[in-house]
Amino acid sequence: MKKRVVVSVINDLVTDQRVNKVCQTLVSIGCDVLLVGRRLQNSPEMDSREYGYRRMKLFWERGPLFYAEFNIRLFCFLLFRKSDMLISNDLDTLLPNYLVSRIRKTPLVYDSHEYFTEVPELVSRKRVQKVWKFIERNLFPKLTDTITVNDSIANLFERDYGIKPTVVRNIPRGLTAIDNITRNSLGLPDNVPILILQGSGINVQRGVEELIEAMVYVNDAILLIIGGGDVINKLKEMVEYHKLVSRIIFKPRLPYHEMMKFTSVANLGLTLDKPLNLNYMYSLPNKLFDYIQAGIPVLSSRLPELEKIITKYKIGDFIKDHDPVNIAEKINHMLSNQDLMDEWKKNCIFASKELVWENEEKSLIKIYRKYV
Repeated sequence: MKKRVVVSVINDLVTDQRVNKVCQTLVSIGCDVLLVGRRLQNSPEMDSREYGYRRMKLFWERGPLFYAEFNIRLFCFLLFRKSDMLISNDLDTLLPNYLVSRIRKTPLVYDSHEYFTEVPELVSRKRVQKVWKFIERNLFPKLTDTITVNDSIANLFERDYGIKPTVVRNIPRGLTAIDNITRNSLGLPDNVPILILQGSGINVQRGVEELIEAMVYVNDAILLIIGGGDVINKLKEMVEYHKLVSRIIFKPRLPYHEMMKFTSVANLGLTLDKPLNLNYMYSLPNKLFDYIQAGIPVLSSRLPELEKIITKYKIGDFIKDHDPVNIAEKINHMLSNQDLMDEWKKNCIFASKELVWENEEKSLIKIYRKYV
């Protein structure tokens, strides 16, 4: 009989590639997997999956009442659902998973996708931050199996609690060939360079506002922004103000394979997070690895985890600061140096063979095999 695994995450499941890959890995080792999350009013429909899923429709969609409702309902769901292993993704699902694991004596694996207590939404709200820190401080030291997304965040957990999580970076699977995709088929122009910035969390202080302003000074290029976040409406207002409507294209969150069609025809991938808090400082955005799989060079802010990858594989360059003029100068320099761009592209092809989930998931499987 297959071992039953319940995976919990607080988002709407549709575009969470890390959780999807984790579930696929569990299926590949013979598990019966159920993924639990939530459904928002504007959530897209789920595509077909090789595992089961359940999306809870909640009365509240944000704020403390939302978190309370979600955690209570998740606790009740897990308590009355038979399982051989629980997987909690991020701190906002940990408490109900931990309580049920203790009540039912079920093994629990905790996967922290970021340094949760230092996200901007909490740093600016000290009382709320204290609540989440209290939960983490009281539960994390009691966990047996913990995972996180890069060495820097693992070191922070070790500093705080004396436990160093296993590092499993959020690297995509090797990209299958995207045949017969042209710019014209995607509604994009053929005759100008295309810059791309993508992500499900296009939020404040991630450098996108400065990128919009930089486009005033960028020579003959289109900027494609794919994804959602709390700053999208502001960005659209900025585009109108700077008269850049013809040069900046917005696309909503897309299924991964659809998004990668656009990425594959771009010239340069951008990731410009600012080091304004520990979570941003030590981030390793998914988009970096997506750009590598698509074979396009990268322009990045100089954050430690990003710098390690970009420098090791020689796949791009860095902005010196977030001044829009300086960002534009770096973009213009990169796009005008074809020999350098060609070298970075070749290096991306090499890196894409190493940086794949098929290599990264081996560490996960070692942990899961202890229980299923």
